[in-house]
Amino acid sequence: MPSNLIDLSHVIEHGMITYKGLPAPLICDYLSREKSREFYSPGTEFQIGKIEMVANTGTYLDCPFHRYEDGKDLSEVALEKFANLEGVVVRADFRKGVEIDRKFFEGIDVSGKAVLVNTNWSEHWRTDAYFENNPFLTESAALYLRDHGAKLVGIDSHNIDDTRGRSRPVHSVLLKAEILIVEHMCNMDKLPSSGFYFNAVPPKFKGVGTFPVRAYAQIKE
Repeated sequence: MPSNLIDLSHVIEHGMITYKGLPAPLICDYLSREKSREFYSPGTEFQIGKIEMVANTGTYLDCPFHRYEDGKDLSEVALEKFANLEGVVVRADFRKGVEIDRKFFEGIDVSGKAVLVNTNWSEHWRTDAYFENNPFLTESAALYLRDHGAKLVGIDSHNIDDTRGRSRPVHSVLLKAEILIVEHMCNMDKLPSSGFYFNAVPPKFKGVGTFPVRAYAQIKE
């Protein structure tokens, strides 16, 4: 991989739990290499995989339809909303507190940018600790990002909202304003504070509001 590309996505594996209460993906052969030999010339074989999973698996993107029935689904969101975005990183280590309010973003130019919140919570990925007491944005932070023109907000945490209650104000504020969300990211500690482009492009599904992405940053040269 070129040194100017940084992968910000978790690997999706068979049996992996992303969000407690949601099923793990089933990844297997639909057509195995051994079985395929029945259909092709000697020495020629193929594998066709089968994947069964909920849309909220691995590192994934939320668009307005995830929260709002009349919101844009993945097929309706313009490509420029999640591709080649100018990016900035906001550092908010979870060891210093889990509430990330507007003061973390004040003084940073977020207009038109992908704002990536580096909490280091991804250190707990694939452990029980990942699902409890995770760092999150407050409603005031979401309102600040909306009012200052952020285009996308990403986080390396279990959820961008506080999951200890039943309301989801950050999802509600951002997705209502068509500001996309990427959750369960990783490797943000490898990013500079600015000077990179961010990409997190999902398939063009109709009637789907969330789907895994291969999120990555391209450092400007």
